[in-house]
Amino acid sequence: MGKIPENMLPPKDLWPEYVVPEEFADTPDELNLTDFLLDRHVREGRGDNAAIKFMDQIVTYAQLQEMVNKFGNSLKNEDVEAQDRVGIRLVNSIQALVAVFAIEKIGAIPVPTSPLWSGEEVAFVSNNAEMKFFIVNAPLMPPVEQAKPNFQFGTRVITIGGNADEVKAAGNLVFEEMLEAGSADLEATMLKGDDIGIMLYTSGTTGMPKGCVHFIRPIVIETKMVNKHVYKMKPGDVLGGAAPVSFAAGFGTFTLMPFEGCAAISLIPKFSPPDMMELIEKHKITILTGLPTAYRALMKFPKFKDYDSSSVRLYTSGGDALGAETLKTWTELTGQPIWEGLGGTEMLHLVTSNVMNDVPMPDSIGKAIPGVQCKVVDPDWNDCKPDQVGSMVIKGPSGSLYWKPYENDGKLIKSQKKGVVDGWNQMGDSVFMKADGNIFFVSREDDMIKSSGYRIGPAEIEEALEKHPAIAEAGVVGIPDPDKGQITKACVVLKEGFEGNDELFEELKTFLKEHIAIYKLPRVMEYMDELPRTPTGKLLRRHLRPPK
Repeated sequence: MGKIPENMLPPKDLWPEYVVPEEFADTPDELNLTDFLLDRHVREGRGDNAAIKFMDQIVTYAQLQEMVNKFGNSLKNEDVEAQDRVGIRLVNSIQALVAVFAIEKIGAIPVPTSPLWSGEEVAFVSNNAEMKFFIVNAPLMPPVEQAKPNFQFGTRVITIGGNADEVKAAGNLVFEEMLEAGSADLEATMLKGDDIGIMLYTSGTTGMPKGCVHFIRPIVIETKMVNKHVYKMKPGDVLGGAAPVSFAAGFGTFTLMPFEGCAAISLIPKFSPPDMMELIEKHKITILTGLPTAYRALMKFPKFKDYDSSSVRLYTSGGDALGAETLKTWTELTGQPIWEGLGGTEMLHLVTSNVMNDVPMPDSIGKAIPGVQCKVVDPDWNDCKPDQVGSMVIKGPSGSLYWKPYENDGKLIKSQKKGVVDGWNQMGDSVFMKADGNIFFVSREDDMIKSSGYRIGPAEIEEALEKHPAIAEAGVVGIPDPDKGQITKACVVLKEGFEGNDELFEELKTFLKEHIAIYKLPRVMEYMDELPRTPTGKLLRRHLRPPK
């Protein structure tokens, strides 16, 4: 079994404190993720339960296990060993789940990568993770082919789809042939609880993506905890949404939580309101998760009421501020609220949720999930008083631990020291907490606008702008100003029939005075065709700022 060298991780005195909730303290220290999430259910007689619903196909737990075993054996035949890293760059599909569970079953480490990353980013992550293999859908291959000459560790590519002869001519292996050739019998490779289970990369908001390491036992505990207290998924439940499996947020949501409860997932290759509504009705989705932008798009879909969404028992959201207006409008439309929460790549998944309330608290990201410790501190690390804005810090089953921190002159050692203080994980979010424990998101600390002594969160301005009949979408950032330090810039996408000009800008400022304080008003307005977003739809504010 391949053991990870110590210098691949930060020194232990910089590690977070891993907090194990008492109710999950009996989680064993010898584990395999696929055995826990898939094989366990087949072994205990639930093999005929639906695992994946994809378009017109339904795959049971037993059928998924057989495909996983075949591909896992083929990976072993190509000398993939425990703790080897295997990258994935995949669209949501049955094959994506087969790949993930096969990698995990043989004890290797899946490394999800964003489908939107460029060739340069692909090469960096492949080399940084020292990938042995990289599994890629044919339509997502061009940046990978561009990156291949720069692979430094002999990374080989497995292509899903496409013409087999062309795939082989490019020097790549054919996924479908590997799936067909493998034996259907495969024993899970059991790992120690402190072996690495998953390596997630950040979206690269401040440079190249950073690798975040998560150990097997914390992954299992976090998965149990979030499913028990938030999703409550069990056999018969179907989780739907549009987040890509091949990216941090979608990976946790679609490959961990539902399978803990022997539920099913409904996969959509690419989000559109009509396709999403069709799958809600067709697959009888019981839990829908998505970014606020997805919910707003669904609300604007004229034929929303033509579809039967009565199967849905829970709507959840995160990633961006939901806003009280979206919550109110959605609740009026469907009769059910959206329950907002907060998580992070470094923490694996959710740490807070509005589900901890009897009814959603508008504008709140909820309370800490039982098993997570949360507090708000000022710059001197004093505990903030109720309603005082400060930095959110967390202790939980998982934590922030960066991969290869000594490279690039120890840049990530500095990030580790900043991200973990006295065992507490700094989330990088400015928030305030009410006396009852409800937490209110103000801004990512990197996104906070500091103007003439004021600290301004962009989400409030964006929500106010989107109330105006001319505005389809808004993104707000701070830009440098010699007198004020920063001034507020609004980037907006207009609805059809409106023209971006100085007159509209003045009209918008007058309108905004009814909703926000004068010092928060945008001083600069840019009209755009679309706003930059991650694969999950999260706004990339860094692309709205001028280059440094």
